[in-house]
Amino acid sequence: MPLTSSLKTWAKALKQHTLTVYFAARDPHTPLLVRLLALAVAAYALSPIDLIPDFIPIIGYLDDLLLLPLGLWLVVRLTPPEVIAEAREKASQATERPVSRGAAVAIVGLWSILALVCARWLLD
Repeated sequence: MPLTSSLKTWAKALKQHTLTVYFAARDPHTPLLVRLLALAVAAYALSPIDLIPDFIPIIGYLDDLLLLPLGLWLVVRLTPPEVIAEAREKASQATERPVSRGAAVAIVGLWSILALVCARWLLD
């Protein structure tokens, strides 16, 4: 049971850091190159596509365990401290909001419809 709770704590912290980086990327006081890096790191963290697929033994999770924390650290290090503080506050507020299951179902439905339309277009 302790492993499960520590994994949940780690996952929650990772989500918090990803949101912090995302909010920092949207702040106009963040330098442009850092904003681009922050957007890339946030997109990679939230993307279901990995550089190294997870099904490859051992190295499949290496990108998640090394690249993502390294990218998060680099963005935090290069972003002005006042921007990071404000982004952390926004991320904290965002994680405390309730999750909308209805919105999640609607988004998955929209993606499914889009996939079907694309598949039909490609097959015709």
